[in-house]
Amino acid sequence: MLIEEKLLLSYGAEIEDLKTADIIFNEGDTPKAFYQIKKGRIKLNHYNEEGKELILGVLHKGLSVCELLLFIDKKYPVNAIAIEPTTIVTLSKGKFMQLLDENPDISRDINSFLSERLYFKYIMLQNNTSLHPDVRIRGALEYHKSFSDNQAKFSFEVPFTRRELAAITGLRTETVVRVIKKLEQENYLKIIDRKIYV
Repeated sequence: MLIEEKLLLSYGAEIEDLKTADIIFNEGDTPKAFYQIKKGRIKLNHYNEEGKELILGVLHKGLSVCELLLFIDKKYPVNAIAIEPTTIVTLSKGKFMQLLDENPDISRDINSFLSERLYFKYIMLQNNTSLHPDVRIRGALEYHKSFSDNQAKFSFEVPFTRRELAAITGLRTETVVRVIKKLEQENYLKIIDRKIYV
């Protein structure tokens, strides 16, 4: 949990339950609140000129949603959509800034979290420019595993379908299926009941 729920509630945060496909914000909206996931998953996506979806991230319990945009005067460059029943804690931008001013230790934690997220985002972007599909897929899997407390081999259950992995890496679904099988043969990952573990 990035910020303890009790602290957020003490500053006036509200808890909101979302259904699958509910939109938290749209690309082009002005950031007005801090969002933290209590349970469920949220995808950050964008549609290119041809209407093809590109998934830029999938966030899960304990993570915040595009909080970095609360510190700059820019509009959201992505959509945020619940991909399963999800509960979020929402705190207005003004109250969030007050919380940070009055709790410098939380502010430091957020700086550290943002720095780490940005670091892994750079690594993922480097991998996504590769012409080799296996490099792209490994990069995406390692990026998402980086948020897990358990880094042991095969400890992380990948929360994506093959189709979602294709949208994350910009590859075709058929290519992802083929590469996943190859990576399993190389003992990089395991498949148990159609779920991928790295």
